[in-house]
This record gives sequence, structure tokens and C-alpha cells, in this order.
Amino acid sequence: MIYLPVTKLHEFMIAVFTRLGVPDEEAKICADVLIASDLRGIESHGIGRLKMYYDRIKLGIQNPISKIDVMRDRYATAVWDGNHGMGHYIAHQAMNTAIEKAKLYGLGSVAVRNSTHFGICGYYADMAVKQDMLGLIFTNARPSICPTHGVAPMLGTNPICFGAPTSLPYPFIYDAATSISQRGKVEQLAREDRDTPPYWAINKQGEPQTDSKKLLVDLLEQRACMLPLGGTEEVSGSHKGYSLATMVEILCAALQNGSYLNGLWGRDAEGNPEPYRLGHFFVAINIDFFTEVEDFKAISTDICKQLQASERLPGHDRIWVAGEKEYEKAQIVRKNGIPIVPNLANNISIMQKELGLSFFDL
Repeated sequence: MIYLPVTKLHEFMIAVFTRLGVPDEEAKICADVLIASDLRGIESHGIGRLKMYYDRIKLGIQNPISKIDVMRDRYATAVWDGNHGMGHYIAHQAMNTAIEKAKLYGLGSVAVRNSTHFGICGYYADMAVKQDMLGLIFTNARPSICPTHGVAPMLGTNPICFGAPTSLPYPFIYDAATSISQRGKVEQLAREDRDTPPYWAINKQGEPQTDSKKLLVDLLEQRACMLPLGGTEEVSGSHKGYSLATMVEILCAALQNGSYLNGLWGRDAEGNPEPYRLGHFFVAINIDFFTEVEDFKAISTDICKQLQASERLPGHDRIWVAGEKEYEKAQIVRKNGIPIVPNLANNISIMQKELGLSFFDL
């Protein structure tokens, strides 16, 4: 394990994107989203994902220059077509538009089709929070989750994200997949040569699939699936995670007349790579249209503090709220750098060599 400085790694990611043909403004936004993930300790969606975007642009299934078509724009709502451009930039622009609409109408929402992977949802929720607004972000993804009682990957890991301002040093930001875990965590485990926990995924026989590298292949070949929140059975709440994932699928496909379920595989009928056609849905809610911002923050802060101070389970010395761990982790990462495992270092070296860059001697 080595640690690379945050600033230098951020510059490296910008350089990779620009060498691939991504315009300067878009490249900076893409790198900002990735570095924000690493700072929060969400290693599955930071520098570890850079090679994925690199490969997709090289394959021609993701456009380095984003061309956004506005399909509809009516008062507080809009529908966009991302034309398979850079998902981070498309999402950033969509959230900005939702915020501007919320300033006028109290609520703003933008539905997007034909986009690509955009990193962590929490980045875009934080954009709303910084404007004293609530942020809601949803996206579908390539099939990974099986329905309750099923064994075929049908739904994406379809995250739900909610951000709210507080008077604490950090906002409340919930950002999580509707599966027990998500594909990016499996990719991270594979890079670290570690097994996947037995309750995350199953094969066609309903047996735990724990070989991380094999699981990634089997997910692509539809021989395995990630489990929804609640696992395999209704008694443990499987139907809740499954239904939440379906809710996200509807929000990210039906509103924008976009692709869904098996239409998001990223492969054509012959198995050749093609664009993923992802859909997103962004909502900004202007608190000031409902109540005084300071009154809202006083209540949201008190809710968090009461939860943190509540009685603890034996053996545990702390209760957390969403956003707290990420805030504390960022202080550590800024000081110590971003951890890089050998397999990730190799990916960085490959990109440096192929693009003629020399940021790191790995």
C-alpha cells in the first residue's frame, strides 16, 4: 500500500481526461467528483474508477465531449438527453439547473436519459446543500440486482441519495445503493485480492458467490447477481430493497422515456460493447419556500445530535449519522494521502505510459 497526495492525484486525473479529449471544464468536474469520493473514503468510486472511464472512452462507448439536448423544459422541470457524454459533467449541469429552478419555483427537477456513470450521488446532493436546499439524486445502472426470489441480475444497484443542511460541521448526506453492497465495492475487493462477503451475492443455484474476480465476470455473463437490501427472503426485508431499486428504475427511465433493466447492459445482441444509456433524476428543494433556513437547520441538527447521544449497543462507543464518517475521513485523507493498492498502482502506470504522462514513479 502506498499513499499519493490528494492535489497531485487530482491533477493527474484532470490530465488523463484531457488527454482523452475531454474539454478542460468537463475534465475538472469529472476529476472533482472522483477526488471527492476518495476524500470521503469511498474508494470504490474515486481513482479506482478512472480506468473504467478511460477504457470506455477508448472503446468509443462514451463520448469525451458532452452534447446535451434539452428535450423538454417547463417551469420547475426539464428532460435532457446526454448523448452518452461524460456522466459527471452531465449530472453537474443537471443539478445546477435543478437548483436554479428551485430558486424560482421552490422545487426544481431534471430527468436525464442516455447518460453514463457519474460517480457518487453525494457530490450532487452537496451542491444543493451548499445553496441551503435539499438534494435528491437517483440513477439506474447496468443490471446487477436480482428481484426477491429471483437469481437473474435485472436491476442496477440503483442508489438513493438525500442531502440536507445542518449546523454541524457536515451536512446530513445519505448516499447508498439499494443492494446490500454495490459492484464498485466488489471491484475494490478484487483489486485488493480479497473475497466478497457471503451475503452480498449469489449464483444461479442461490449459493453465496464470494470469489470477487469471478463474481465480476459472472455478473457480466448473468451467472450471478447482487442481492437487494434484505437479502433473498421477505422475512428479512428483501422485498423492500427490491422495491426501492424498482422505484429508482422507474424514476430514471419512465420520466425521460429512457432505457431500463436489460437495456442497460452495455452490450449489443452479439455481445459487443455499446453505450450504457443510463438515466438519472435530480431534485432540488428550496427550504426557504417552506420555512426559515435557520429553523430547518436547528431541527435537522437536533435530530442528528439526539441520535448520536442515544443509548448504545454494548461494545460500541459511538453512534453515527450519515455524512459524519465521511467528514472525519476527509481530514485524515487530506493529511495522509489517498491509499493505492498494487493493482490500482498498475492501472495508474498503464494510463501514464499510454498517455505519455509522468506524474508518479510507481
